[in-house]
Amino acid sequence: MNLYFAPMEGLTGYVYRNAHRACFGGVDKYFTPFLSPNQNHRFTAKEEKDVLPEHNEGIPLVPQILTNRAEDFIWAAGEMKARGYREVNLNLGCPSGTVVSKYKGAGFLARQEALNRFLDQIFQEVDLEISVKTRIGIAAPEEFPELMEIFNRYPIRELIVHPRLRTDFYKNTPDRESFGYAVKESRASLCYNGDIFTEEAFRSAASRFPSVERVMLGRGLLANPALAERIRGIEEAPLTASRLAAFHRALYEGYRLAIPEERNVLFKMKEMWTYLICMFPEADRYGKKIKKAKSAGEYEAAVAALFREREPAPQAGYRAAL
Repeated sequence: MNLYFAPMEGLTGYVYRNAHRACFGGVDKYFTPFLSPNQNHRFTAKEEKDVLPEHNEGIPLVPQILTNRAEDFIWAAGEMKARGYREVNLNLGCPSGTVVSKYKGAGFLARQEALNRFLDQIFQEVDLEISVKTRIGIAAPEEFPELMEIFNRYPIRELIVHPRLRTDFYKNTPDRESFGYAVKESRASLCYNGDIFTEEAFRSAASRFPSVERVMLGRGLLANPALAERIRGIEEAPLTASRLAAFHRALYEGYRLAIPEERNVLFKMKEMWTYLICMFPEADRYGKKIKKAKSAGEYEAAVAALFREREPAPQAGYRAAL
């Protein structure tokens, strides 16, 4: 079984990836938050930093590209090849309104003829493996068979299917019937993505789709950084408060080196705690103190109290209601 760490915009950049890779195992491949090349064929400074080889040493990383212009994808893929990457990933899943309104991400699924022309051009001109991360449609699962017909025309390295519609965003239940259709029809190797928050959820998906050997974890890994280890049965280093504290320290120090302003560092850390607090039973008051911290000192004291007074529950997972 191959386990992948999903790209999460604003969360799983190179600082996070390095901290996670240093403190936890079990992940076969990481994906960058999307790169969005423009017509001037330049990356932002943030994007440049995120894909620098020296920022990702020892990390099996796939850059993800978000665009609906074949020439921009081809340029970005060439830039990634020059940096030593051997695979790029096309984002057809982002449901953000600002992205979809430009017919990018999941919005591109609404323009099937244009998508087909786009794929035809990039597969002719890109000298790298290309994987695709997609949703099953915009507003109805009946859209998916036509999309699968398009995908099957091309030598896609892996088809990562998040079986939700764009209109679902991250709500409702993943449509496993549609994923089952992909299992029957896809010519590309499939990867399942969607609501794998616990080991139990993984076992349920694996038992339903035994032929699928790739699973992408997102919010589940953000909440429980050891989830991939737990799925694999790695028990040498169980999840404890001290182990999470070491991970937190590596992440916090990494952000303090990368980000000059204290308030922006705290913003990053508080965003991470939206997920990580899920691992601590009856810890809402600790989470509130972390969220309300206005200085590094207040933040550090709130986190230290949590690690000192509570132990994580290894079987817990992300709770969408939080």
